Amino acid sequence: MAVKRIFVEKKPGFDVEARKLLGDIRDNLLIKRLKGVRILLRFDCEGIADEDFEKAKTVAFSEPPVDRVYDEVIETEEDERIIAVEFLPGQYDQRADSAAQCIQIMTHGERPSIRVARIILLKGDLTEEDFHTIKGYLINPVETREASLDKPETLETVHPVPQDVPGVTGFSDMTDAQLNQLLDDMGFAMTFEDLKLCQIYFKETEKRDPTVTELRMLDTYWSDHCRHTTFLTEIESVGFDTGPVSQKIKSVYEQYLKKREDLGRDESKPVCLMDMATLAMKHLRKTGDLDNLDESEEINACSIMVQAEIDGRLEDWLIMFKNETHNHPTEIEPFGGAATCLGGAIRDPLSGRSYVYQAMRVTGSGDPRTPIADTLPGKLPQRVITNTAANGYSSYGNQIGVPAGYVTEIYHDDYVAKRMEIGALVAAAPRSSVVRMKPEAGDIVILVGGRTGRDGCGGATGSSKEHTEESLTACGAEVQKGDPSTERKILRLFRKPEVSRMIKRCNDFGAGGVSVAIGELADGLDINLDAVPKKYEGLDGTELAISESQERMAVVVSAEDADTFIKEAHEENLEATKVAVVTDCNRLRMSWRGQTIVDLSRDFINTNGARQKASVQVSDADNQDSPFARLPEEIEALRHDPAAAWLENLKRLNVCSQKGLVERFDSTIGAGTVLMPLGGKYQLTPTDGMAAKLPVQNGDTTTGTLMTYGYNPHISKWSPFHGAIYAILESLARLTAMGGDYRNARLTLQEYFEKLGKDPRRWGKPFSALLGALHAQLSLKVAAIGGKDSMSGTFMDRHVPPTLVSFALAPTDVKTIISQEFKHPGSRLVLVSVGRDELNLPDLEQADKAYSAIASLAKEGGILAASALKFGGLAETVSKMAFGNHIGARLKEMPFEKLFGLDYGSILLEISDWVDPEEAFSGLDYEVIGETIVEPAILFNGNRLSLEEMLEAWQETLEPIFPTKTDEDTGKVPAYAFKDRARADNPSKAPVTRPRVFIPVFPGTIYEYDVKRKFEEANALVDLFVMKNLTARDVDASVEEMKKRIDECQIMMIPGGFNAGDGPEGSGKFIATVFKNPLLAEAIMDLIKKRDGLILGISSGFQALVKLGLLPYGEIRDQDENSPTLTLNTIGRHVSRLATTRVASNLSPWLAKTGVGQICTVAVSHGEGRFVASDQLLRELELNGQIATQYVDPDGNPTMEAPYNPNGSVMAIEGITSRDGRIFGKMGHDERYAHHTFINVPGEKDQRIFEAGVEYFL
Repeated sequence: MAVKRIFVEKKPGFDVEARKLLGDIRDNLLIKRLKGVRILLRFDCEGIADEDFEKAKTVAFSEPPVDRVYDEVIETEEDERIIAVEFLPGQYDQRADSAAQCIQIMTHGERPSIRVARIILLKGDLTEEDFHTIKGYLINPVETREASLDKPETLETVHPVPQDVPGVTGFSDMTDAQLNQLLDDMGFAMTFEDLKLCQIYFKETEKRDPTVTELRMLDTYWSDHCRHTTFLTEIESVGFDTGPVSQKIKSVYEQYLKKREDLGRDESKPVCLMDMATLAMKHLRKTGDLDNLDESEEINACSIMVQAEIDGRLEDWLIMFKNETHNHPTEIEPFGGAATCLGGAIRDPLSGRSYVYQAMRVTGSGDPRTPIADTLPGKLPQRVITNTAANGYSSYGNQIGVPAGYVTEIYHDDYVAKRMEIGALVAAAPRSSVVRMKPEAGDIVILVGGRTGRDGCGGATGSSKEHTEESLTACGAEVQKGDPSTERKILRLFRKPEVSRMIKRCNDFGAGGVSVAIGELADGLDINLDAVPKKYEGLDGTELAISESQERMAVVVSAEDADTFIKEAHEENLEATKVAVVTDCNRLRMSWRGQTIVDLSRDFINTNGARQKASVQVSDADNQDSPFARLPEEIEALRHDPAAAWLENLKRLNVCSQKGLVERFDSTIGAGTVLMPLGGKYQLTPTDGMAAKLPVQNGDTTTGTLMTYGYNPHISKWSPFHGAIYAILESLARLTAMGGDYRNARLTLQEYFEKLGKDPRRWGKPFSALLGALHAQLSLKVAAIGGKDSMSGTFMDRHVPPTLVSFALAPTDVKTIISQEFKHPGSRLVLVSVGRDELNLPDLEQADKAYSAIASLAKEGGILAASALKFGGLAETVSKMAFGNHIGARLKEMPFEKLFGLDYGSILLEISDWVDPEEAFSGLDYEVIGETIVEPAILFNGNRLSLEEMLEAWQETLEPIFPTKTDEDTGKVPAYAFKDRARADNPSKAPVTRPRVFIPVFPGTIYEYDVKRKFEEANALVDLFVMKNLTARDVDASVEEMKKRIDECQIMMIPGGFNAGDGPEGSGKFIATVFKNPLLAEAIMDLIKKRDGLILGISSGFQALVKLGLLPYGEIRDQDENSPTLTLNTIGRHVSRLATTRVASNLSPWLAKTGVGQICTVAVSHGEGRFVASDQLLRELELNGQIATQYVDPDGNPTMEAPYNPNGSVMAIEGITSRDGRIFGKMGHDERYAHHTFINVPGEKDQRIFEAGVEYFL
């Protein structure tokens, strides 16, 4: 079949992306001659019949209400120029894949080939320089290229048959000069000493030359990324400068050596950075201060044991947590790098068979406001990296269904050298679901999940290298591409106890691919690379061995369980393939095309290469130059005007609002979010960390976790020793401020330093930092039980700041969690301080006493709000605590330095009336510094600042980077109140003991667990069914099964999800396409028209109902250009927050437990939730009472104003019903509220729609 081509363009008014790009180019590239931008998607399609292609135009490729479709060609005007952009060959294109799946559903055949390009039309009198500047801005050569404007004759790619894997002839006899040349020619990350060790091994032990695959595999296996070679380098000698700080570090080093001796660590375990990083854990385990550590041979993530309270009973659970970086990949390809940072982090605890339920994102960047013209050669602009990385991470998290509980970006000029991209997360599982057994000969290794391609080849070694100007053009294959929909399926599979208990051992496919993921599972393995499923042909044996294609897991099961495991995987719509067998030969062997291309001794592999050695020289730090000794220049300059200084402080990059960044990330999926990222009635007070309930499937729990972070790059650059101590102290202060007990906390550390080379003073930086961390851990008896190091933060002659980020996690009773916003006027404000000594080191003994006292008072309910002091000192903390509820404060007279100076470790408390500060804080350094007041203002030192002017200052700095406002109409909206007709009743009233609810799970569905729980709480029988579409036969079988289940149910609930890469529209399209199948369409209409059934759709489930015509018409019909639809939010991005809605009509049975005018606070999380309809249809909806709910402002008035109307929906519409009310669709996620969630935002949060739907049949 010939290639067919169409172009799809958003109509005027819906072209949000094009308008944003126009503003971006004019404002940031300063090309004012550009007058207009049009963006079109070009779809080339092959393998589809003409009739099906015509149908697909409005099913898979476009929406008639918002899109224009052009066949084959587009006409351009004289002053328009074209740029066409497409992914590099072999890169995963989620939009193309989604469209192909949609068409497969529609045709019941095989998936067609689809290729997508983005067409940008630039209008204006542009010069050639303008045009090439714009082109360079839009095309990142790591992931994309300029696409041809010609239509190809075929989309079929001819993959040449790869040659056999060659041997490295003469390797055993190469001279040192030849080895060095080989090192350069092959681009190895290993050292010359490593390669020399390989030569000796092959010459003396194997008595042969190696294959290319063997050397590539060893280079990957021994890389710094995989084997922490820098951290394991033996430290031969240590010198210290004579200053007081370096001498203090020397004393801690001597303490370290003494602890090593006490633990019996001899010369076989040499002094190294890794030993320093783990010594506190070993010591505290020995002393009994680390009594809940979960230890095993599998190292998947940090793991602790807890007893969870579930419905009043105690149950043993494992909590796992982890931090991961993707600094190098995100620097060169921000979207894919950040997306797979989260994807890779998730797979670590997932390989431990735990369910990931909350994520934290902490990033480091240069100033994103830096003019693009000032971008360093070989670099992407900071603005581009920051925004694109945020899109990548949020896209992955939003699609896989892992809530982001905390998001922040740290700014420092030295991160221009290389970005910092950290994903940290928490996972949990019943202890009974995790079985760990040593693999035995005959066991089977199964690869489950995604297929293998070239993406990610060399990622581990690439991340271990120094970044150069050539990295942008030379490293494209190193960045993996994420497919979160597939990883979501693996999450579901591993959450089943009957599946997880089959797994003896598991590894995720991160760095190193097959060679590491499978290679680490057992000492003896025979791996059949021919069995590894491929994305496309043409991959050679080496590529199959080291590709880091994402969303793959390797599991070891017994031979008798292998087929059962594969069957269970298929039930979750996953591919699973036997790829290896465990042997007892202590060798790693890989075969490809009948030849053995890897055959290595396990003992040699486990050497991790030649032992590296280094010397260390610790530099002193001048206390006169410390960040504690002076205020920031912009604040010091305003000492004469404290009010102006206060406002200037709020504008500082590391103090100002990041609301527009934070709200891109879904924070509520999973119904376990205890604290929203921004708290208070106005959702403006940032939390100090994240809090969530354990992901219990059956029953309710009050057991949860707190997770926080700590790090200040300015302190760390001045003194890495101090930086590490204050990082740990800050993370524990934040945790204490949230109501946690720091004594129950466990840490995981993130180290990120420049390439050290052989320079002793460079080595002195991580050496000092780790000793600082050791000092804090031993003093506070809190251990770091895991961590991640990244030691390649160098670009040419620039280096990242010495970075040690502390992440603290503690189990907690969610009933005692404290949020940060002021609660009541008239409360006393108490500052509990942690002093500093003459070296500017914190008094950790005082910190212990203070945090213990605060924890005790929190459990007694004596603390209303609390927040740890951060970058902007006391002034920042008071301001942010005031913003959330617009409650002001009157402060006592205090010195300028106390308002604005660094005071890490100190905590500001709002205390209850009954608390006696003298009694509660006896023996502590505390001070009652003021009180909260009704007036929305801060009164201090004779000054008055209104919260309004403070908010304006706080929000203006990053508004151009992370916008929160739109230029859309914010006019008045009527408050609908329909009371003219009785609610629909169930005329049949057939006796139903427990109504059956059918919930289909499609590729991309993410909140099926949440709605299942809600319906089961309402006493319904829930029928979850996972649709399978791996083959055409799977599709047919799934359709038949779904028809059967629809025929048996009383209620159909359509949960949504996110796919198609940039928003949920793909998910809605996919669902609608499925239900347009004649069998299913008939079953649905029978449910509604003949059996008086109910249908509910939330978020993209709502979208699907609108695309089907079920809303508002009550019947399935095709869309036309006048149909209503849901489209891209006016802000042009995903929005996640709590929205306040008002019931405009309770005509629907779903709203039977509400009253007209009732206000409810509900979670929203979507990129395409803007409801649009014609004026005529809107009038009909109003007259018929079909406008069910509207977005309202804090005063309860329907509004078009952001953020209260989060998507710009016409007439502030949040939900509508069919005319009889039986079909209800809404954007708000009622299913995400549970007991003890969203506690830092006031309001009624339960409309009881699930109860109402069930009771309709009783």
